[in-house]
Amino acid sequence: MNYKIALVTGASSGIGRAIAETLTKKGLKVILIARSKDKLDTLKSELKKYADCHIVDCDITDKELLTNKINHLPEEFKSVDVLVNCAGLALGINAAQEADWNDWETMINVNCVAVSYLIHLLMPGMVERDCGHIINIGSIAGTYPYKGGNIYGATKAFVEQLTLNLKSDALGTAVRVSNIEPGMVSGSEFSVVRFKGDKEKASKIYENIEALNPVDIAEAVEWVLSRPANVNINRVEIMPISQAPSRTAYHKK
Repeated sequence: MNYKIALVTGASSGIGRAIAETLTKKGLKVILIARSKDKLDTLKSELKKYADCHIVDCDITDKELLTNKINHLPEEFKSVDVLVNCAGLALGINAAQEADWNDWETMINVNCVAVSYLIHLLMPGMVERDCGHIINIGSIAGTYPYKGGNIYGATKAFVEQLTLNLKSDALGTAVRVSNIEPGMVSGSEFSVVRFKGDKEKASKIYENIEALNPVDIAEAVEWVLSRPANVNINRVEIMPISQAPSRTAYHKK
């Protein structure tokens, strides 16, 4: 791949960390964004043998702080070629009529608003340089509904449609836009966050299931990035062998 600088959100753990590791091993300089500076410092020290990294420790929903951090990147990290919007979360599994509004608002702010804002900050530079690739980490939840998925699924459907519209806007330039949509992924904090820190409840989701792991998704990102310059992968849907699209739900009285 001809890209040189990548920015990865949610880089401190799970899929984001695996993507950061994969990209540095390919020689890209990587800007690591997450809230935990300690975790980012540890990751940076581990990755320095492959490539240089720059840490941005902030909440991506803090637009003022994020803007300041992006506008003051070191000179050698300014021309971001690759944006990987990996930070995202699900909160709760309650039906819509029982859900907590604060959970809904948080998911919208992280999964939709923050993703859009980072694109708004970085896409103009890619278009101006006629070089770049935006990769959004969506979810099969954006395509297949399930009970309790409500707002989370809606945010991922937003990501899918945003990706397609961005590709339309980038037409005539070399900028590429892709959406990676994983199914069940273990080895991340996703379910622990969803169940508000209840690790036992989260672990039961993956019992007797050989789920995907973060490296599987990172390898998909690498593959999408490494396609010839005239190829844009719009969408990659990935499920473990233990999962399949389910039939339409029904209820018997």
